[in-house]
Amino acid sequence: MSAPIDLQAKVDEYLAERHRLGFKLENMQRFLASFTRYVTSVHHQGPLTVDLMTHWARQDRAQSHKPGTGARRLKILRPFTRWLRQFEPRTEVPDESVFGPVPGRVTPHIYREAEIVDLLAAARGLNPRGGLRPATYETLFGLIASTGLRVSEALALLDGDVDLAKGTLTVRQTKFAKSRLLPLHPSTVAALIRYRQLRSRHMRTATDSPFFIGTRGQRLGQPLGDSQVHRVFIELREQLGWIDRGAHGGPRIHDMRHGFAVRRVMLWHEQGVDLDQSMLALSTYLGHAKISNTYWYLTGVPELMALAGGKFERFAQAPEAGDE
Repeated sequence: MSAPIDLQAKVDEYLAERHRLGFKLENMQRFLASFTRYVTSVHHQGPLTVDLMTHWARQDRAQSHKPGTGARRLKILRPFTRWLRQFEPRTEVPDESVFGPVPGRVTPHIYREAEIVDLLAAARGLNPRGGLRPATYETLFGLIASTGLRVSEALALLDGDVDLAKGTLTVRQTKFAKSRLLPLHPSTVAALIRYRQLRSRHMRTATDSPFFIGTRGQRLGQPLGDSQVHRVFIELREQLGWIDRGAHGGPRIHDMRHGFAVRRVMLWHEQGVDLDQSMLALSTYLGHAKISNTYWYLTGVPELMALAGGKFERFAQAPEAGDE
């Protein structure tokens, strides 16, 4: 098979076929585009080989050179190369022999309350002091910490999705093509009201306007970009000098979502709530596709593992009936 024209055509055909089946494929589309560009850049001819895919998998932009990164990139190629074999039987399919299996989930950084307070204060101190920009980031980070929203979900909110009279958010068509209605704590509602009032002094909005908006020049009124938000977060993180307690190389915005889930489970534990009955509600609130993703916190986060261990120890030491 010749590259890049035929390869690009097959990539487009494959993605179109998967889209018709209901898959969103954002990551796969991005990585297949990257792979196609790489094949073009090295002037590869003939069937796709595992060596070619391995060289591409090592070209991650972060230059982390971690086996897990390569393993994830080859995993994304695997279904496409299997599909491609019907047109080019000599296409090779990468297995786990190069980088090993894709690593499981690793421990996140669970924020302490003081860290969240410090983050919001640092955001409030952004320039221009007292302006819309610092209020935007303070409110955005506070909302993620208090609701466990994915950053993509928070940035996708429209003004009409934020019903502050009822104290709810409507999160539409999220990661797993589901929508959900989230009740908000009164303190969160109050913070969102303050932000909306300040925002209204800078520009007029409609129900289909983004809730969190850019504040400078041509970006005024436009949706905040993901890379822009992460850049500001990293700037604040470095300013605060946090010590990383996770395994991702540094505290992340997404770790606030993990922190929300962990704090909720710890509170239920302190209140003596039946966790098995409550985990389904938490899973629904977080928008998890499978409840097993929610139960992961009980085995993958040290704070909750310690609680579970203590509970089991008390159970094991409890006298059996008739022993007294």
